Amino acid sequence: MSELRWTLLILGVAFVAGLGWWERRRPRQGAGGASRIAPREPPAEASPPPRREPTLTLPTMRARDPLVSDALPVLGAAGATAAPERAPGRSDPRERAAEVHAAAAQDEREPPVSGQGGAVAGVPLESLPRLPPAPVPRVEWPPGERRRVVALRLVATQSERFAGRSLRQALAAEGFVLGRFAIFHKPDEQQRAVLSAASLSTPGTFDEDTMDSQHYGGLSLFAVLPGPKPPPETFEELILTARSLNERLQGELQDEQGSPLTPARIALLRERLGAGAGA
Repeated sequence: MSELRWTLLILGVAFVAGLGWWERRRPRQGAGGASRIAPREPPAEASPPPRREPTLTLPTMRARDPLVSDALPVLGAAGATAAPERAPGRSDPRERAAEVHAAAAQDEREPPVSGQGGAVAGVPLESLPRLPPAPVPRVEWPPGERRRVVALRLVATQSERFAGRSLRQALAAEGFVLGRFAIFHKPDEQQRAVLSAASLSTPGTFDEDTMDSQHYGGLSLFAVLPGPKPPPETFEELILTARSLNERLQGELQDEQGSPLTPARIALLRERLGAGAGA
């Protein structure tokens, strides 16, 4: 009986000692286990590399080649003002020839300029061929008792009036040539004056030596009937020429009394001309 008691006592002491040892070991295992199973934090994601914008390569810019103009050069003294632009769509060879003749006539009057400004397209003026002056139109107006005149006005609307050089070049482009009575005449193929142009300023004449430096208030465009062409054809040419000059000079067209040249007024003038009465 005493042996059993001692055996149970020894087992109890061993149980208590084992339990204490287990209790002392359990926290360290829990701590170690916790450290072993602690979830690993995911590594920080690397920031994406900056996006590179595609480079823009511009094409090589080159100066445009100069356009080649088919307009004939206007020969004149250095420093002269440029000629006004031609109305678009007009390429009558007679008009261009008349303008060249007028420029050549001026070149005959003025000595060629040498050195700076004395060349056209790199060619000295002395070596350029000179065209013969335009023939002077023949003025064959009928006597006063048989004469009928149809006249229009082209009046300057600008305060500075028409510049003489611009006026001369516009008339030359329409085929007018300065001739008898010191006024301009537009000839036909036989060099007979069909239309005439005088200055509205007294005495109505033009001085070829000073015209380019003058200013004019307007033109009187007229036809003396009967003339080289039938009256209806002459009247239509007068109207077309007046409108073309107005496009070049930007003035105002009027009838002989100074009223606006409206389509109704043109029809009335045409009717009176057909009836044989003066406009």
